[in-house]
Amino acid sequence: MINEEIRDKEVRVIDNDGTQLGIMAIEEALQLSIDRKLDLVNIAPMAKPPVCKILDYGKYRYELQKKEKEARKKQKTIQIKEVRLSTFIEDHDMMVKANHAAKFLKEGDKVKVSLRFKGRERDHVSVGQQVMSKFSEAIEDVGSVEKRPTFEGRSLTMILAPKND
Repeated sequence: MINEEIRDKEVRVIDNDGTQLGIMAIEEALQLSIDRKLDLVNIAPMAKPPVCKILDYGKYRYELQKKEKEARKKQKTIQIKEVRLSTFIEDHDMMVKANHAAKFLKEGDKVKVSLRFKGRERDHVSVGQQVMSKFSEAIEDVGSVEKRPTFEGRSLTMILAPKND
């Protein structure tokens, strides 16, 4: 809240250079900000009494936006890539999929490995568990198992995360 939007009777006022001017009535603080051709901005509304600072509000908002933009630039978004396997997958096919997963992990993304059971394959869950363990062994040099294989509906899923070097 700025200027006339502030409804408190008394506020603690800080000057634009950071020095505390003390606790004063809102009318006095507003007059002080008007004399300096600046705005009175409520920066800590939950404090007792609320803390207000005399500053250029447009410049203050610009600085906040600049900081937020800089923070967004520095953070890395982690995506989850998916690799699908089948119960009776051949060794070469598994190695191709493992290489794809390793590439995703090297880029810093997480990998969701899913194995869907079709028809009577649901009777052979142990075969699916073996395929998952073989797959996790194939990529153990670049990634680690973050979430062990679990059943979700008709598929077995596990999540792999990149290894921290």
